[in-house]
Amino acid sequence: MSRIMVVLWAALIAGAFAVGHHLRRAGLATEDKLPPLHAEFRVLTWQILPALMLAVIGVAVLPPLARRLPWRALPLTAWAATTLWTVVLALSDGWDALSRPLDAPTEYPAGLAAVRPDPLTWLETFTERLHAYPTHVRGHPPLPTLVLWALDAAGLRGTGWAAALIIAVGGSAVAAITITLRRLAGEEIARNAVPFLALAPFALWIATAMDAFFLGVGAWGTALLALAGRNKPWLAAASGLLLGCLPYLSYGLLPLFAVPLAVLILTRPRPGVLLALLGGLAIVPAAFTALGFWWPDGVAATLDTYLVSRGSAQRSTTYFAIANLAVLGLLVGPATVHALTRPRRSIPVALLAGGALLGTLALDVSGVTKGEVERIWVPYAAWIVTAAALHRPPARTWLAAQAATALLVQLLVLSEW
Repeated sequence: MSRIMVVLWAALIAGAFAVGHHLRRAGLATEDKLPPLHAEFRVLTWQILPALMLAVIGVAVLPPLARRLPWRALPLTAWAATTLWTVVLALSDGWDALSRPLDAPTEYPAGLAAVRPDPLTWLETFTERLHAYPTHVRGHPPLPTLVLWALDAAGLRGTGWAAALIIAVGGSAVAAITITLRRLAGEEIARNAVPFLALAPFALWIATAMDAFFLGVGAWGTALLALAGRNKPWLAAASGLLLGCLPYLSYGLLPLFAVPLAVLILTRPRPGVLLALLGGLAIVPAAFTALGFWWPDGVAATLDTYLVSRGSAQRSTTYFAIANLAVLGLLVGPATVHALTRPRRSIPVALLAGGALLGTLALDVSGVTKGEVERIWVPYAAWIVTAAALHRPPARTWLAAQAATALLVQLLVLSEW
């Protein structure tokens, strides 16, 4: 059954690209050059060799490292390995590949000029002036732009610093997920997960999509909640503060709350911990509301600009409802699909991966995620990949399949992120 699922995984991905090619030739999918990805076809040659060499080293070295390193060193090692894999993959597109995606006129840095004179006025008038802002500023709540403004105001100007922040925070999510797994599923499963998380195909979009930053915030919020357990309210409050940022980073992150909900089901915290969590959750919404940004108005204004645009709103709903799942399959890789249907089970892993999968399905059926999900799925995909921890180590064949998937996509696809 597991191998059949991998065959179906490959067929779904191939079918999504074949149908997308047909739709584009028929003039029915002109927004994307390589549907279902917002990307274009290309072929690398020698440029992919450093990433290929790193993949070979990673497949050989990461499983024994994950088993033998002292626990204190493992989350940092996972963070470093993920970041290295992300950066080396991206650099096959050139030395400026890490910051170049953020230089586009549609990205958040292009909207910083409007924030700099008076951030408070910008925030208060955000929804009424939304139509005047770059595409990604229009499509999200104000917090991502404010994060980059804060970086700029601190003297760390330019898209290079922004890219460094996104990659560092996105890569750190693997450390957070590893900590969460140890707390909920045990150290053995946490150690098993590290190689699969570090070499996962979703790393392709950690450099450089802002959604990788969202992944990091959500992952650390969830990790703190897991560490809070039944009787550590101060950690629950910190968790709530981070998780409360999610709806103000992206409207599409609401379904991601299924993952921290799974943590609550597993830890069954005491009332004091729940109260601390709720208090932390209220801080960011209260602050934004007091400063003039009303979240429901932001949703409505973003939906209005989305519907009148000539971009993603014009994409085929039927095609992308299926093709989005194919893209999710690319991000999580064949080892994850194979593990999801294996006899070996772990209730914590099932709840965490299942919660993230449920979140993606909710977004998919909503019809608002028509394309560009290779970045949108990143905060969800990392949690789904935890299912690969159910493979018995070292599982190098499946780990190699994960790395090969990432290499093949990087070899043939030029993404905007």
